[in-house]
Amino acid sequence: MLAAGLAPGLAQAHSFGRMYNLPVPLWMYVYGAAAALLLSFLIAAYFLHAPAPGAQPRGGDLTQAAWVRALRRWRFIPILRGLSVALLLLTIATGLFGNSDPYRNFSMTFFWVVFVLGFAYLTALIGDLYAAINPWRVVTDVIARIRPRFAQGRWRYPQGLAYWPGLLLYMAFIWIELFVFNRPHTLGVMLCVYTALNLLGVWAVGREAWFRYGEFLGVFLRQIARMAPLDYQPAAQRGEPGRLRWRLPFAGLLEARAEDWSLLLFVLFMLSSTAFDGLHATAPWFKLFWADPYGVVTAWAGNRPILLYAKLLPVYTALQTLCLLLSPFLYLAFYLLFVALAKALTRSRRPLRELALAFALPLLPIALVYHVTHYYTLILTQGVKIVSLLSDPFGWGWNLLGTADRFRAPFLPEMGTVWHTQVGLILLGHIVSVYLAHVEALRLFPTRRAALLSQIPMLILMVAFTAAGLWILAQPITRG
Repeated sequence: MLAAGLAPGLAQAHSFGRMYNLPVPLWMYVYGAAAALLLSFLIAAYFLHAPAPGAQPRGGDLTQAAWVRALRRWRFIPILRGLSVALLLLTIATGLFGNSDPYRNFSMTFFWVVFVLGFAYLTALIGDLYAAINPWRVVTDVIARIRPRFAQGRWRYPQGLAYWPGLLLYMAFIWIELFVFNRPHTLGVMLCVYTALNLLGVWAVGREAWFRYGEFLGVFLRQIARMAPLDYQPAAQRGEPGRLRWRLPFAGLLEARAEDWSLLLFVLFMLSSTAFDGLHATAPWFKLFWADPYGVVTAWAGNRPILLYAKLLPVYTALQTLCLLLSPFLYLAFYLLFVALAKALTRSRRPLRELALAFALPLLPIALVYHVTHYYTLILTQGVKIVSLLSDPFGWGWNLLGTADRFRAPFLPEMGTVWHTQVGLILLGHIVSVYLAHVEALRLFPTRRAALLSQIPMLILMVAFTAAGLWILAQPITRG
């Protein structure tokens, strides 16, 4: 490992817990990505013009398309709503009563891989289907039919709370994912608690407010859905059809702006939590505490930390928790610094808050590609096993659908393919963000020159994000 760290061409990319020697030094990938970002910035600066006032985004209404009408006749959404509740109940039941082996229990693969990862990526393609089939909202709707006052809430949602409840729950969710020794039973209990919490939230502040601000999975998937070429809006009133339209990919990020600091922090946590998950599994991060190169931990503990592993493990976990929770605020500090530089360069009179919120949503393509590059291999290694687990959801040796022996072996692509796919996705996400930020700048600033100047600090920030993302992916890991 020491030789790999010293030799310029031997940086080791990680994925599946296996090592891969980069074909060229990491700095060449970083320089190449920076050059591509600079080129995309120059192209955008030269060709883009401010949109005309009142210009409508390109797209079209699909609500009356023949295939959409056919889906309504087949009661597609009601079927999916019922299926979502059934899958939630099955996930809870298999978690609580099924086999304790995570790899033989339906709940772990379905929730953590198929839903949290796979459905998120599907949302980036088809839009916010979750808003229509959210199982906790379906349960709430059923209760509201019996007790109409239940969904109205007892108190008006405080405007100042905004997305803070959703952000706090999102932080708790990521902490559980990273630091709790997850077993099927743990997941079953967690979903029961989350179900009770959603019902309590609806009872307290009403259905609309809670599912807009408090149900963090809905907030998370709604942000991802802004990038989809399909925009699905559920019906406002029962009995009315939902609305479906097509648009250019990522165009939805230009149709709205973050309305509160809490939503900006939510977006930044989508970035920082993924980066932290990749970073905290790497050897350099592990060695920073346990090898203690600067002697800080040794001076405090009185001995080398690796010799006090059992005693210091809770301290290490607490420090990692602190780093995770502080990560979006650290990102916010850097983000505001570069936005302030943009404001100074353009001598804009617009408040820093307005500029910071305006450029928040263009960061979402970066958050999406970070998420995909870090986790998509799990779909190939573990997600495919859902086919066999459907036949034996409790891990009791059943073969209900005749598929218990299908796709049990993971699909392992070549490591070179994985690495170059990751590099390409990270670069693509940053280029899209550069483009979107420039379009937003043309709307905000009075001249093209001012818009161009405002994006120079943002370009530097994008290059820094790209370099950091590639560096994390290129590090050897301490766990699989």
